[in-house]
Amino acid sequence: MEYLKKNYHTHTTRCGHASGKEREYIENAIEAGIQVLGFADHTPYPFDVAGVDYKSGVRMDVSLVEDYVTTLSALREEYKDRIKILIGFEAEYYPLCFEGLCKIVKDYNIDYLILGQHFTNNEFDGTYAGRPCTTETFKSYIDSVITAIETGYFSYIAHPDMVNYTEDDEVYKEEMTRLCKRAKELDIPLEINFLGFHESRRYPCERFFKIAAEIGNKVIYGVDAHVPTFFTDTAETFKKVEEFRKNLGLELTDEINLISGR
Repeated sequence: MEYLKKNYHTHTTRCGHASGKEREYIENAIEAGIQVLGFADHTPYPFDVAGVDYKSGVRMDVSLVEDYVTTLSALREEYKDRIKILIGFEAEYYPLCFEGLCKIVKDYNIDYLILGQHFTNNEFDGTYAGRPCTTETFKSYIDSVITAIETGYFSYIAHPDMVNYTEDDEVYKEEMTRLCKRAKELDIPLEINFLGFHESRRYPCERFFKIAAEIGNKVIYGVDAHVPTFFTDTAETFKKVEEFRKNLGLELTDEINLISGR
C-alpha cells in the first residue's frame, strides 16, 4: 500500500457497529505502511442541547468521549516513534446541536472533524439520505453539506456521494456541481471511500466524481475502517480505488487542516 501513507477515517467499537481494539487498528495500520492514523469515530452528538430526549443508534454516546480521548491519547504516546496518531470525529452538521458539539471539540482538544453527513436537519427530525430521496430532500441535504463546510470546522467531506438521489439527472448534476464548486472554493477535499468500494456500495459514484473532476476538486482517500484487518487484507480494493481515481484524472491529496494545529 505504498501510495497510502495517511488515513483519517478509522472507527472504534463505541459507535456500536465496528469491532476490534484500538491497538489492533494501530498495529494493522503500521503493518500496512501507514504513517499517520486518524481515528474519527461517529461523533457523540449532544442532542439534549436541542431540548430533545433522543438516543442515536449509530454513534458513540457523549458519556464515552472521555474514554475515547483518554485511550487514544495514551496510545498516541506509546506509539509515537512508530506512527502518528490523531484524534477526531466523523460528524454531521446538525444546526440545533452543533454548538454543543463544538464545545466537546474544544474541551477535549479534538484534532479534526470529517463531515460524514447522513441525515438532513438534525437526525431526530430529518431524513436518512442513504435511502431513495425526493428532490426536496436531496437539495436540503446539499444545503446541509455546504453550510457545514462553511463553518470552518471540517477538514474534508467523507463519502460525499452517499446520498441516494435518482429522480432527475439534471438536478443531480446541478446540485452536486454546487457542492463541488463550494468545496473547491474552500479547499475542502472530497473523500474516495474504500469501504464503499470493498462492499460494492452505491459509492464511490462515478457520476459524482466526474463532476468533481470537471470542477477540479482535490480528493482524499478514506479507508473507513470498521475492523482492524481492513488495512491489511484488502489490497485489491486499494488497487481498484487507485485505478478509479487515475481514470478520472482526479488530484490526490493526503493533507488536511487540523483544528488544534497539531
